Amino acid sequence: MEILSLSFVVGTIGNVISVLVFLSPIGTFERIIKHKSTEDFQSLPYICTLLNSSLWTYYGITKPGGLLVATVNGFGIFVEAVYVGLFLTYAPKKMKLKTGVLVGILNVGFVASAIVVTQLALESETQIGAIGLMCSGLNIIMYGSPLAAMVPNGIGCLLGTAQLLLYAIYKNAKPSNNTSLQGLMEQKEPLVSHEYV
Repeated sequence: MEILSLSFVVGTIGNVISVLVFLSPIGTFERIIKHKSTEDFQSLPYICTLLNSSLWTYYGITKPGGLLVATVNGFGIFVEAVYVGLFLTYAPKKMKLKTGVLVGILNVGFVASAIVVTQLALESETQIGAIGLMCSGLNIIMYGSPLAAMVPNGIGCLLGTAQLLLYAIYKNAKPSNNTSLQGLMEQKEPLVSHEYV
């Protein structure tokens, strides 16, 4: 019983933190409403968070004892739907179209497909595992996506460092006296004959 109580307390603390995360863009949307424009803001983070909340709510409803997961993410669905609605209200026409298409594909099509496939094709425990895996994978993609901007920079930094090291190692190197290489470079006849037999 003590473990259940600890689990409930930790889950409740996690839910409070999640609610605060869902509410964190309120300042952005106050600005959007005040200026009646989405300015340079993008809708994708809110669409993805709506997708994430929808799948986690489905997981919480499906999994026995998943009440805390379902309730906090149900709240997330409501908040993110409001954000997306406000975005659609104040976005320029081209961005409204793009946002509408993404909502249709991700928040309607993908969620509906996930529900139908897991309900019709999988058994109880496998179903819960598959939904949980989907949710976890989406979390990794969502919260790891800012790293995508860092990875090319990190690779560039490593390659730049390698270039500097090679320069430092070979900057005072003397040319090789390898006569066979020099002979090949001075050879006037081609190495491969172009005659056809």
